[in-house]
Amino acid sequence: MQYQNLLNTITKQCSVIFSSNLVGVYLHGSMAMGCFNPDKSDIDLIIVIKESISNMQKLAFMKCIVDCNKKAPAKGLEISIVKRKYCNPFLYPTPFELHFSPAHLKWFQDAPQDYVENMKGEDKDLAAHFTIIHKYGITLYGETIEKVFAPVPREDYIDSIYKDIENADQDIMEEPMYITLNLCRVLAFLKDGLYLSKEEGGKWGMEHLPVQYRPIILNAAECYAADQDMEIEGQAGRQFAREMINLVKHFMKS
Repeated sequence: MQYQNLLNTITKQCSVIFSSNLVGVYLHGSMAMGCFNPDKSDIDLIIVIKESISNMQKLAFMKCIVDCNKKAPAKGLEISIVKRKYCNPFLYPTPFELHFSPAHLKWFQDAPQDYVENMKGEDKDLAAHFTIIHKYGITLYGETIEKVFAPVPREDYIDSIYKDIENADQDIMEEPMYITLNLCRVLAFLKDGLYLSKEEGGKWGMEHLPVQYRPIILNAAECYAADQDMEIEGQAGRQFAREMINLVKHFMKS
């Protein structure tokens, strides 16, 4: 694995910083699903702890992660720290103790104390992350996935993934590739019960969605594979997104 040394470093630092409070470190997302693209993918981790951690521990962890993020792929690291009691039994929306992604890097750099005190709350995305952990996750350290994570109820998973695409008719102009492939994989789950990566979602969409939208889906899939930016004509993009959202709503009711 190209980033195995990076994963080893993060896992070792978690063990040092959190010590006996650490339950486990779990890999999910594209790297766990076997479709990692270093130009398009981030590295997704969930860290599970037993009890609350101090701000001093959060600072130590964040300093490590900011350094590791420099060695990560272009999209960086996405990491959430969650208490075990919210993983099993599963609680939705799921509380988290700390979160990092490159989108929040400047906040930490400018005001590290404020960051560790206030980067906490609830995150609906964790329902989707935990679901993928159940299906494809890899234990990097600690207890098994089956012992730590309860299955996520279907209605919570659907609510979580719907949140990502509910404004697709607007968002598709900003992120056409991501929104197109994400719409495909949401529909693949609702229609066929499949848990797919973006790449797999594109393939499913080519086979199962209306033929007039195949050029858009093919364009998204090819741009994803080739590390190219996708361009989409405004009216066509919004029409595609609106029809896909209508299909999503139809299958959510069925």
